[in-house]
Amino acid sequence: MAERILVVDDEREIADLVKVYLENEGFVVETFCDGAHALARVNDAAAPPLDLAVLDIMMPGCDGFELCRKIRESQTFPVIMLTAKGEEVDKVRGLALGADDYVTKPFLPLELVARVKAQLRRYKRYDAQGAGSEDEGATAKAGDVLVHAGLVMDVPAHTCTLNERPLALTPTEFSILRILLEANGAVVSARELYCRIFGDAYYERGSGSITVHIRHLREKMGDAFEDPAYIKTVWGCGYKIER
Repeated sequence: MAERILVVDDEREIADLVKVYLENEGFVVETFCDGAHALARVNDAAAPPLDLAVLDIMMPGCDGFELCRKIRESQTFPVIMLTAKGEEVDKVRGLALGADDYVTKPFLPLELVARVKAQLRRYKRYDAQGAGSEDEGATAKAGDVLVHAGLVMDVPAHTCTLNERPLALTPTEFSILRILLEANGAVVSARELYCRIFGDAYYERGSGSITVHIRHLREKMGDAFEDPAYIKTVWGCGYKIER
């Protein structure tokens, strides 16, 4: 069954253009020009389930930030934000509200299509972990549990605790933490993290998202930025969890 994509942009021309490119790839696309009607669609239990949302930030009424926040109250499907060029604060805020990735306007339609495909691949692998399938190139099988200094990650169950306290991680945060744990103390570059998680070639345009996701991980773990106990930054190289 074809994946169903929600596209929300108050510029009808952009929404229609994205719709054409996504439909050419076999997706079912529903477009809306305002956040309020899009949110009603998200909350419509009688409608077919959505697999991904593409949200513009600047919209009248319920903007992309508010819509993303509302979606994250009940849904786990990937969210890609469309941000204005150079607005780094918008990217950070979107990711903080639960967005999985962002694309900067003006964008190449094929780049957005590639990001959509990458997010759907990751999301499907994330949901399939209960069956013991592979994720982000890792080789964990059902029953695998990663343990380090009070941090316990049950890969098949996709749960994680720190000193017996549950960590509410997004799929992207879970994937980053898993890759670092499986590296067993080796440094993993931001480029490698991005490419393994998102599986596309747009690292240079989206590399900042890894930094933001690492920051959120540290916040959820109570890991100090100045002297982190778990996720350490190796300047100019990447990140690692020391064993």
